[in-house]
Amino acid sequence: AYGAPQPAYGAPPPQQGYGAPPPQQGYGAPPPQQGYGQAPPPQQGYGAPQPGYAQPPGQQYGQAPPPQQPQYAQPAPAAAPPPAAAPAPPPAAAPAPAPTEAPVQVQLGRKVSIDSGGIGGASALPPSAIAQGALIGMIEGVTIETRGTIVAAEDFDAEEMGVKLREAMKGWGSDDKALLAILSSHSAAQRLQMGLFYKTMYGRDLRQDLKSETSGHFEDAIKRMMYDTAHFEAYSLRKAMKGVGSDDAALIEIVCTKSNEEIKEMKRAYSEMFDRRDLEKDIVSETGGRFKRLLVSCIQGNRSETTKVDKAKAKAEAEQLFQAGEKSWFTDSSTFNKILNIRSRAQLIATFKEYRKISSYDITRSIEHSCSGDVKNGYKAVVQCIKDRPTYFAERLYRSMKGMGTDHSTLIRIIISRSEIDLEDIKDRFFDMYNKSLAKMIKDDISGNYKRLLICICKEG
Repeated sequence: AYGAPQPAYGAPPPQQGYGAPPPQQGYGAPPPQQGYGQAPPPQQGYGAPQPGYAQPPGQQYGQAPPPQQPQYAQPAPAAAPPPAAAPAPPPAAAPAPAPTEAPVQVQLGRKVSIDSGGIGGASALPPSAIAQGALIGMIEGVTIETRGTIVAAEDFDAEEMGVKLREAMKGWGSDDKALLAILSSHSAAQRLQMGLFYKTMYGRDLRQDLKSETSGHFEDAIKRMMYDTAHFEAYSLRKAMKGVGSDDAALIEIVCTKSNEEIKEMKRAYSEMFDRRDLEKDIVSETGGRFKRLLVSCIQGNRSETTKVDKAKAKAEAEQLFQAGEKSWFTDSSTFNKILNIRSRAQLIATFKEYRKISSYDITRSIEHSCSGDVKNGYKAVVQCIKDRPTYFAERLYRSMKGMGTDHSTLIRIIISRSEIDLEDIKDRFFDMYNKSLAKMIKDDISGNYKRLLICICKEG
């Protein structure tokens, strides 16, 4: 006890009272020996936390360990498992990744699987084409709605617009901003109604007045906005064939990219505009060889429109294309014409898929190696429009502005002719393919009212 006399040297240590602190040892003294029958001191494992101030006393031998509170910056001791607790359920397995060979895409609320390598070259398409589901629509027969930048104006009053157009052109000069705003915010059908009321009210031809108030490429663009789509295409075809030679690139772009209905309307408009001239006869007289036969095949407008796919026929015709192209010294154009211009879009997509299995190449690459000149460009245009038509026009627009100079005819023709059909989709494809907006490239390439008009049609800036 506290205050007791110290024991003599060699005597056993005195017994301590209950709760008394252990005696302090001197430096270098041997550790105290445990007496017989005494409980061993508590043993602490390596790294066990030391009891701190105000902590409960250490654990006695044979007693359950008291709950330990985790100390700051120290790892908490592992808790003993509850005696009757059910085993914890195993963690949920991570979902298996989708197989790369058949990703699922969703379009119009339906799940459809397509090959990731690209059915008929889907891998070459920009992301917006896949996102919109263009290929799925071709395969499954789903009609994919295209998006134009110009739509019919609501609460349209042709008489009021005719008056505004006259006011914009009256006197010296013209109010170009008013002309741009009116013409770019109404559909072609509404612009034609404006022209009719304009002539009825003032006895003047709107197209002629617009021509007299404008000039250069701005004039060309304004004049072409006063046609509906079919008559505009017919006008462009006549321009491509008039004079010495022909603009074969324009013929391909106009003839090889149209649906059956568009071909029929264009042929009718061509006959109306040019004294009952026959489009087919004019094409035959201006072109020749295999290129002529391709264009004549296209303007028949006789492509199958069924959505059913005959897989056996797709495989057989893929083999025919392979033998007529890559496996032949001289390309058999009649085989290409027959298959590319008669079969439906859904059937051709299946054929292109089978062709990749046979050839290990996309049909477009094979055309590039098997054909040349205008025939090659014509077949590529047909194939590209079967896959995704906006992608074809995006590439044409880019080429019209790339490098030195500008192909103004192509630029004006595509911007105006596609403005009510799929120009919004073309803008998306353009950005995906070239990392630049269509409007940005137009701004960098042209200027003045001509630039402002095309920007207004594109609905950007």
